[in-house]
Amino acid sequence: MMLFAMVCFTAMSVFIRLAAQELHALVVVFFRNFLAVVLLLPWLIRYGKRRLRTQRLGLLATRSLVNVFAMAAGFTALTLIPLAQATSLGFTAPLWTTLGAVLVLGEVIRARRVAALIVGFAGVLVVLRPGFESLSLGAILALASAFLLAITTLVVKRLSATEHPEAIVAWMVILQSPLSLVPALFVWDWPSTTIWVWLFCLSGAGTLGHICWTRALTLSDVSQMQPLEFVKLPLAGLFAFVVFSELPSIWTWVGGIIIFASTGYISYREAQLARQRGAANVRAT
Repeated sequence: MMLFAMVCFTAMSVFIRLAAQELHALVVVFFRNFLAVVLLLPWLIRYGKRRLRTQRLGLLATRSLVNVFAMAAGFTALTLIPLAQATSLGFTAPLWTTLGAVLVLGEVIRARRVAALIVGFAGVLVVLRPGFESLSLGAILALASAFLLAITTLVVKRLSATEHPEAIVAWMVILQSPLSLVPALFVWDWPSTTIWVWLFCLSGAGTLGHICWTRALTLSDVSQMQPLEFVKLPLAGLFAFVVFSELPSIWTWVGGIIIFASTGYISYREAQLARQRGAANVRAT
């Protein structure tokens, strides 16, 4: 499920770039959500009344609001920087999650995870190469998107304990459609025939990817799934070369590998500590 989700998400990035050749990124964000509702209509008609029942509408709405900002930043970044670079910077989401837990929640982390955080952000510097290249708006937006997506991942994991995976995705696009329409109206333009094709493709890939990704999180821990996300980097490099004749720089590859290795270690350590706390609680009872 997670591997297929990664293929879908990488393909979606390609379709975003193609659609944004004529449309503003904010308009693409709206159509990604609205067309997903259209694609989900058969499911909504058949199962919606029963499976959309929820007592966690507030949490679903919060996730959707944060995700709209993440999509706006991420979609815009894809129009400004190479696809592989955007993918590499997207791997920083677990770094932001850990840093947020320390700064906001007051969580205590020990030397090994601190070292992994430092290595991970060093990988970001390798990708961006400040001093050798100017820090672009696209890179800043890609990092902001990763930060916001880290928040939504934690929310989805909490929701997946009680909500059906398809219902989580359905609520996401239902709530995000009106939220994303407001900013899109300020830069509105109607798609051409070709762009309609790319918009339907990106909505289909994104919706199917989110269903598989959400279901994967219900079947296993985030820490076990996270290493599979590295598949996105070689896929992004391949798609970028085939579709856009784009060759990722060696620094994008090196930095992406460093970022991913550090986030993989952080996820592994967090899983280990969670198991140890669970075992201690069992012994205490």
